[in-house]
Amino acid sequence: MSTAADSWTAIAVTAAGCYAVKLLGLSVPAGLLERPLVKRLAALVPIALLAALTALQTFGTDQLRLTLDARAAGLAAAWAAVLLRAPFLVVIAAAVLVTAAVRALSGM
Repeated sequence: MSTAADSWTAIAVTAAGCYAVKLLGLSVPAGLLERPLVKRLAALVPIALLAALTALQTFGTDQLRLTLDARAAGLAAAWAAVLLRAPFLVVIAAAVLVTAAVRALSGM
């Protein structure tokens, strides 16, 4: 079991690492950031990260295996709402309602 000192050490190391990454980003020459390839890649990185996070949270478990459960049904409902060009809040509501319904029906 870790102690409070271990926790604070981990927090301090993480904070220092975040600061170093931020400082590294500020030290990149402006000319490099103005290149068209860099601009295109920078625009795609948030989309890729969000897609990876969504996939991990939807299909992941504590073990190293994939699972299909109510979360996948909610994601499918959200995807259908997006295809129908529904407003963002409707997309979220559809995902929440379908996930809750599937969980209620399956007794989860």
